[in-house]
Amino acid sequence: MAEYNYKDIEAKWRKYWQDSQTFRTGTDKSKPKYYVLDMFPYPSGAGLHVGHPLGYIASDIVSRYKRLQGFNVLHPMGFDSFGLPAEQYAIQTGQHPAKTTEENIARYKEQLGIIGFSYDWEREVRTSSPDYYRWTQWIFMQLFASWYDNDADKAKDIDDLIKIFEESGNQSVNAVCDEETPSFTAEAWKGMSRKERADILMMYRLTYLSETFVNWCPALGTVLANDEVKDGLSERGGHPVERKEMLQWSMRISAYADRLLEGLDRVDFSESLKEMQRNWIGKSYGCSVKFQVEESDRKLEVFTTRVDTIFGVTFMTIAPEHELIDELTTDSQRAEVEAYVEKAKNRSERDRMTDVKTVSGVFTGSYVKHPFTDEKVPLWVADYVLSGYGTGVVMAVPCSDTRDYAFAKHFELPIIPIQEGKHCDITQEDFDPKAGKMVNSGFLDGMSVEEAVPAAINKVEEMGIGQAKVNFKMRDAVFSRQRYWGEPVPVYFDNEGVAELIAEDKLPLILPEIDEYKPTETGEPPLGRAKDWKYEGQYGYELSTMPGWAGSSWYFLRYMDPKNENEFAAKEELDYWQDVDLYIGGAEHATGHLLYSRFWSKFLFDKGYLKVDEPFKKLINQGMIQGRSSFVYRVNGTNQYVSYNLRKDYEVTPLHVDVSIVDNDILDTEAFKAWRPDYTDAEFILEDGKYVCGSEVEKMSKSKYNVVNPDDIVERYGADTFRLYEMFLGPLEQFKPWNTNGIDGVHKFLKKFWRLFHSGNDGEFTLSEEEPTKEELKILHGAIKSVSDYMDRYAFNTCVSSFMICVNELTSKKCAKRSVLEPLVAMLSPFAPHMAEELWAKLGHKESVVNAEFPKYEEKYLKEDSFEYPVMVNGKMRAKVSIPADASKDEIQSVALSDERVVKWTEGKEPKRVIVVPKKIVNVVV
Repeated sequence: MAEYNYKDIEAKWRKYWQDSQTFRTGTDKSKPKYYVLDMFPYPSGAGLHVGHPLGYIASDIVSRYKRLQGFNVLHPMGFDSFGLPAEQYAIQTGQHPAKTTEENIARYKEQLGIIGFSYDWEREVRTSSPDYYRWTQWIFMQLFASWYDNDADKAKDIDDLIKIFEESGNQSVNAVCDEETPSFTAEAWKGMSRKERADILMMYRLTYLSETFVNWCPALGTVLANDEVKDGLSERGGHPVERKEMLQWSMRISAYADRLLEGLDRVDFSESLKEMQRNWIGKSYGCSVKFQVEESDRKLEVFTTRVDTIFGVTFMTIAPEHELIDELTTDSQRAEVEAYVEKAKNRSERDRMTDVKTVSGVFTGSYVKHPFTDEKVPLWVADYVLSGYGTGVVMAVPCSDTRDYAFAKHFELPIIPIQEGKHCDITQEDFDPKAGKMVNSGFLDGMSVEEAVPAAINKVEEMGIGQAKVNFKMRDAVFSRQRYWGEPVPVYFDNEGVAELIAEDKLPLILPEIDEYKPTETGEPPLGRAKDWKYEGQYGYELSTMPGWAGSSWYFLRYMDPKNENEFAAKEELDYWQDVDLYIGGAEHATGHLLYSRFWSKFLFDKGYLKVDEPFKKLINQGMIQGRSSFVYRVNGTNQYVSYNLRKDYEVTPLHVDVSIVDNDILDTEAFKAWRPDYTDAEFILEDGKYVCGSEVEKMSKSKYNVVNPDDIVERYGADTFRLYEMFLGPLEQFKPWNTNGIDGVHKFLKKFWRLFHSGNDGEFTLSEEEPTKEELKILHGAIKSVSDYMDRYAFNTCVSSFMICVNELTSKKCAKRSVLEPLVAMLSPFAPHMAEELWAKLGHKESVVNAEFPKYEEKYLKEDSFEYPVMVNGKMRAKVSIPADASKDEIQSVALSDERVVKWTEGKEPKRVIVVPKKIVNVVV
């Protein structure tokens, strides 16, 4: 019998695809384009576990489906190959990061290869390849040579700005720039030194150098992004992280804040992801207000969206990093403030933003004057205030803000309670009326919030103590990393310390060889170890490298033209492919990679390189496949292990056990004893002769021994089974546990599908050329309709269910007709491509099933000729009667009442009432 030999079949067709370059993609303008993209992986040494390919399988199914629909599909893969893990490994072992990265990529490609993905490997990109990062450096140079014109609402060449400065100074320039940018005339500009002009231009450039507070990790010797810090410790290694002011390169993403918000209305992202981006950008309307510091010429400026609550201010809070901390702290409070500030440095901004439970702060000893009441208001330092949001100073209104309220309660500061008609938010029941006096909002009395806010802003502007303002929570993105394994920044510093771009014909600026991969003894980044690494032999290069997100912010564009040596991609290719039609990846990139790539796309659009300014039309965040951990139960004080259902009879300790030696919750006891030396003498208390393990759903982790290698699954069941099963686990976006207990059912389905084509003597391939019956056509077209509908909704799990139902029905009818089964092969090919290729070839086709057409359903085959009505007599079903689908109510009643079974149960009596519900039921009451 021709059994389903998945190992031979899959090896055969993988070789065929590779040899014939089946998935090589060109620019075919005769076809509509469809660009399907995965968020490309960082190649870690651990390789893939079964959770990683989930999104890849989904995108591959869509790619194959779109090809069958006649699209020219771009479906590439590459590697985000710069990264801290390879560098840390290099520091520990002395091995160059390029070597370990290359080994890890080879392992990934081997694993990806056995799953049958339709990638065009000719388009592979690697961010650590000089051929690639040459163009990352080039984009950096374009950003450095640009500024943002608010009037034109786009980026422009810096040379245009210099011309304006030469003609009229900067007083008429409406640009995104540093807040402390001075005003100057054309004459003043002409009188500036070269260094002074460079400093001014740095305040406008879209990538620029400035003193910035960063997350500094001394143990790793580098700056970390907010998402690399957890609870004051580095995510990698768990080392202490402190907030430190350093000279850093930054990207002026804030220039695009409004456009990043507006663009969300034009893309098909989930509402939750859009909301995450909106909150991260954090646009708010309000005004700035200046508070005079007591006994000082200083004024502290605050930004508030609710200036109408200003009469509820009882204290002020300032960020621990604020530049005036030393000046505003009195001698009596200095030691306490310095200790608090040092402690606050160990908390990342992300922790401070999300922690609503911890209340901490310290009084500076200084006071400010309330601009309306002249009352003294105490000034505190608190780490819930962020230096980068607003001005780093908050007017605390405990009757209006929950964090201000918690702070006031904790430190027993006054809370001005509510009086009806005044302008604070929380009701009086939330406060102790004895805590303070009743609020007097003066000119705001009796106004609604909608009326009070603009009235208060007008008053503030009239008094000259502030002005209306739009504020954004999003800060410019720090672009420097004190690492080796990253893109060198294409900048050198001349003898005056002015940052200059290297010449374009010197690109790529290649990473130099160094003897160690850690910072120098004097604290310089690792690149400080490079010998004789100078621009034109005399000028020092920038020693920081670019962050990991640099290369991933534009990689989708390079896939369009990856071999181009003259530009990052040819205009013809960019104009044809334009943007990504479907992007699949993890939700963890919602406020990092997705914002940065949208920002770079809008910049390249401004510069005329792209036709569209949004890179991704539709985005799906796949859910995580969680591990299913297995447990054994050790009897305390012994080396005995009791089976799951007997554990309550003993005092036991549950222990994780390697899931590879557990099958359907049954432990392979001999394998367990061989697993680790301390289990060699293990004894087992069994139930029904077996050891049953306990289980729990957890994150896949080596420490929990629940990591499942896809290679093992493919070896045991085949790649097609693996692909189908990953989709069958549940909706793509949801989290779901991996459980091999159900994989047998999917494998049996494929065997059943195979047997439809091998029903002859001894199981040889046999198909009938007979015309299909109406019922067979109904089954086929019902499957085509449901699978098409589910595919268009990315409901891959229900597609698999539809296939199973269809095959079961055709099996029951012993259908082996070509006109029914051939379309099913094309339909199944996106999910089980190896089996589909084998059957397609057996059907006599010379070309790959990739070149087939996805079948279209015809409604006429789904129309019912008749409907089987259940007939109820006095509330009980007594018969099922088949009646023409288009019969009238009278005809339905007549046929039902004349049925011999119904006649029997009505005993020939005239019915008192007959209720007919078309296409539902007939109810007879006698």
